[in-house]
Amino acid sequence: MTSQCFSDILLPDIPGIVTLVGAGGKTSLMFKLAQEIIALGQTVLTTTSTKIFKPNLEQSLSIFCTDQPLQWLDDKKDILNSSKHITLAKREVANNKLQGLDPETIDVLWKTGRFDWILVEADGAAGRPIKAPADHEPVIPRLSQSVIAVLGLKGFNLPLVEEWIFRPHIFSTLTGRNRGEIILFKDLVKVLTHKKGILKGTPSKSEKSIYLNQADNQKLFSLGKEFVRALKDSCPLFFSRYALGSLHSGMIHKT
Repeated sequence: MTSQCFSDILLPDIPGIVTLVGAGGKTSLMFKLAQEIIALGQTVLTTTSTKIFKPNLEQSLSIFCTDQPLQWLDDKKDILNSSKHITLAKREVANNKLQGLDPETIDVLWKTGRFDWILVEADGAAGRPIKAPADHEPVIPRLSQSVIAVLGLKGFNLPLVEEWIFRPHIFSTLTGRNRGEIILFKDLVKVLTHKKGILKGTPSKSEKSIYLNQADNQKLFSLGKEFVRALKDSCPLFFSRYALGSLHSGMIHKT
């Protein structure tokens, strides 16, 4: 099944907090989902529990920074009533980035009932298509309804080096793959499913999904389908939703 609607395939059936982890397009996916949510007439808050680049106007028209987000919500009811999508962060920091909100604060924001959805980017990858997490990440809100792991297909079948992998030393520790060796499917499966891997700290009640991005040509699309088959064979019950596609072209495929 091929669809232009990312939200139909990746979002859970019941609205809630949706947290994105991994590499290869998390920020773009977050704002793509937000655009589809508001097109449905629903409200959405986009934020981060770490740092993200400040969104451009195509991604988010309403960007606000405050170190008192709950008070801000009470003071800005007029903004919330007129805008179905806001991006909220603690402050602007260096390199055109936004410092995000604590995960506990995000949980409290959800409990206010002001938003139909809250989308959270929970770690960084420095632009690489694949990553392994440090000890302090990902930073996942406890009330996350769903956690989506993102990987970039352009990093598949390539050597374990800094150019393609964010924190290659941790990737090596988790998988046993040596620096410079070609990354195999089984290595990516291990990084996705290991207790210290990409989905580390996912709440036990959260739905887990995977989105393979960067299927920008038929070769990468076929590679993604092959990997999903390998992932299902290795861990058939680990993920609830599987999808691959290209945020660049706006294509998504449910697998």
